This record gives sequence, C-alpha cells and structure tokens, in this order.
Amino acid sequence: MSRLFLLAAPTMAALLGLAGLPEAALAQDAAAAAAPAGPTLNNGDTAWMLVSTALVLMMTIPGLALFYGGMVRKMNVLATVMQSFAITCLISVLWYVIGYSLAFTGEGAYIGGLDRLFLNGLDFTKAFTLGESTSAGVPTTIPEPVFMMFQMTFAIITPALITGAFADRMKFSSLLVFTALWSLVVYAPIAHWVWYPTGFLFGLGVLDFAGGTVVHINAGVAGLVAALVIGKRKGYPNENFMPHNLVLSLIGASLLWVGWFGFNAGSALTAGPRAGMAMAATHIATAGAALGWMFAEWAAKGKPSVLGIISGAVAGLVAVTPAAGFVDPTGAIVIGIVAGVICFWSATSLKRALGYDDSLDAFGVHGVGGLVGAILTGVFAKMSVSNSEGAFAAVLKDSPNATLGLLEGNASAVWIQIQGVAWTIGWCAIATFVLLKVIDVVMGLRVDEDVERDGLDLSLHGETIH
Repeated sequence: MSRLFLLAAPTMAALLGLAGLPEAALAQDAAAAAAPAGPTLNNGDTAWMLVSTALVLMMTIPGLALFYGGMVRKMNVLATVMQSFAITCLISVLWYVIGYSLAFTGEGAYIGGLDRLFLNGLDFTKAFTLGESTSAGVPTTIPEPVFMMFQMTFAIITPALITGAFADRMKFSSLLVFTALWSLVVYAPIAHWVWYPTGFLFGLGVLDFAGGTVVHINAGVAGLVAALVIGKRKGYPNENFMPHNLVLSLIGASLLWVGWFGFNAGSALTAGPRAGMAMAATHIATAGAALGWMFAEWAAKGKPSVLGIISGAVAGLVAVTPAAGFVDPTGAIVIGIVAGVICFWSATSLKRALGYDDSLDAFGVHGVGGLVGAILTGVFAKMSVSNSEGAFAAVLKDSPNATLGLLEGNASAVWIQIQGVAWTIGWCAIATFVLLKVIDVVMGLRVDEDVERDGLDLSLHGETIH
C-alpha cells in the first residue's frame, strides 16, 4: 500500500499544486505514510503461531490426559483424564478474566497489572509490543490475541502436570479450587518474573526459552509439595499400582512429543531460523533422553520397559525446553542424555530413598528435568544461536565480543540460572504449601478411604470403564 502511495505521489503533487498546496507538505505526508508505526504484522509468523498454539493445546488434551490416564489403575482412569480436561476449561476462563493481565502487563518487577482485565483493550488488527508502556518493550510481528492464546496454553498445561503427583487421591472439588488459586498466586507471578520485560528475573538475565522454570520446575515442585501434604496412596508401596494401559500412555507421550514442537519452536514467536533450530534441538534432545533412560533402566533392572522409554522422552522434552532457542544440536543431545539418566535415578532410587509418593513422577520428570535443563542452559547457550534473529543485538552493540554460556567463556551464566531456579523453587514451594493447607482446613484435600479403595471414577463422577 505504501509503495502504491509513493508511486502516485508525483501525480498527486501536480494536482494538489494546482490547488495551491506546497509539494513539501505532500512529501512529508508521503514519508509519514511510508514509515512503519511500531512493529510490523507478519502473516507468516502469525500463521505459525496459530499452529503452535493448537499444538500446545494438544499437549494437554488429549496428550497429557492419555499419558497420565494410561498410567493409573483402571478404576481411576476417567477421574484422571477429567482433571486435564476440566483444568483446560477452568484456566481458559481465568486467563481471560485476569491471568493474562497479571502475567503480561504492567510495569512491576513481581506482578503484572490489570490493563487486560477481561482482555480489555486487546487489539487484533496490528502487531504488538510486549511491555509497550515500558522502555524495555519487546516488539513482535504477531497480533496480541495470538500471543495471549499461545501463552494461555502454557498456563493450562502447567497445573495439569501437577496432577500426576497426587493421582488416585485428591478430591475433584479441592483440585479445582487449588488449580484456580495456584494459577493466580504462583504461575502468573513467575511467568511475569521470567518472561515480561520488567520482570526481575528477566532483568537478571535468566535464560528460559520456553518454560523450564515457569512451567516444569514450577509444576514439579508444586507436585512434590502436594504429594507430601496429601500423603501416600493407601497401600503404597506394597500394593500393585501398575499402569492399566501403557498403550494409552505411549500414544499420550507421542502426542506430547509432536505438540512440544509448538511449545519450543513456537516460543521463538516467529517462523524463522531460531524456531528451526529450537525444533531441531527439541527432537534431538528428546531422542537422546529416551535412550539415556532406556539404557540406564536396562543396566539397572535387566530389561528396558515401554514406561521407561516414554518417561525418558518426556524428561528430554522437559530438559531442553529452557535451552531450545539458545543451544545447538550438540548441546541439546548432551542435555537430553544427562536428563534421561538423572530423571531415571530421581524417579526410582531417589523416590524410594526419601519415601514420598509422587504417583506418576511429576517431580521426578518435570521438577528434576526442568532443573537439569535450566542449569545446563547456562553451560551450553551460544550467542550465535541466540542472536540468529537479533535478539541480543543491543548487547552485542555495546559489547561486540559478548558471550552467553559457560562453554563460550561466560562463567556467570550458570550462577544466574541457579538464581532463577532458586527463586522459582522458593516461591512455588512456600505458596503451594500455604494454599494446600488452607484448602485442607476449609474443605479437605483427600477423598475418603472407601472412595480411594473403590476408585475415583464411580465415587466422584458416577461413571466407570467396563
């Protein structure tokens, strides 16, 4: 449109000149019309982000629902998949009402404002700048409703991940109250800290490309606290709690793997080279972690299991999440293999040694995997990958020889990552503990013993799988 305007300008000048208007004024108008006003909307980037949003939603429903649903006993399958589906609905509404505003508006370092309460003022006609009212605003090439929806899917899957830690024993009503409060008290502030331009961990320089701290450490720590507060399943560890249908879990893990390309590559917010590298890093790390877990289990137990290899794959997806847009494939595969072996140890030996009942290894995979990935991001991050689309252009302008990770010579990167992990663990653990204790006093957390014995499907939802 601007090109057409400029081509037509001489003819318009002649006509308007006859009317007595100076050509200088017309030239100023033409220049103003041609100059971009803020970030420019890109339809290709927008299309990729629409696809990524759908992929991340698929991770929860049906991906996580099937992954968790296949690992519980048959009498609790419907209750388990119901949790993922209900959380999707609940968080979607809360994100619209206030969650998005608390996470991604305002000028504070610790919590957002109410600028987007009920999504007020959301402009769908142009590209937006994240933190536009601040001097540190980050321009994008997509409209704000697309960014809001993409981030909603992250807010959905995070509390859904927590449910794996207390499977088989939490009241559905208490779960809904806990999920709502936790998303506002824990998730939204930490998302603001890490991903919003005025957030204090953002300012500290913590690297979290797609949610190692915000999603996985956050969910894993909350899951561990919940497992400790609610207590062990009746009969654990002496009774048989074997998964009822690992085919469902394998399908769920496969959907998670595919959906994770939207999770990680989508976090580039563009359909450019950084998204491509993030996708490659994600896939390679996942394969490495699955093999790492499989061979570790094979050596320890004499047989590789289906549950083991799919758990290893998820551990790799988790660990590469904070690193995906910062590391090359070699860094990614090292992160994946290390995460696969360490998460196998945490989900088996560590859990037995400490005696907690993390039913589906939410902490063992997401908490530990997120911690491994967050710290190793500080080791393997490369400026050449990270700045492929100019993300660090301002830094390099001031310091042309700046490096990003430990292996490039930036030893402080690991310490910064450790600080980000520590702040996330601290706030999540304290706030989660307080929320659970208050809910327990007000309405109770755990189902009755006979409900737990007979199964949650029939007792809580009036349905069973025949």
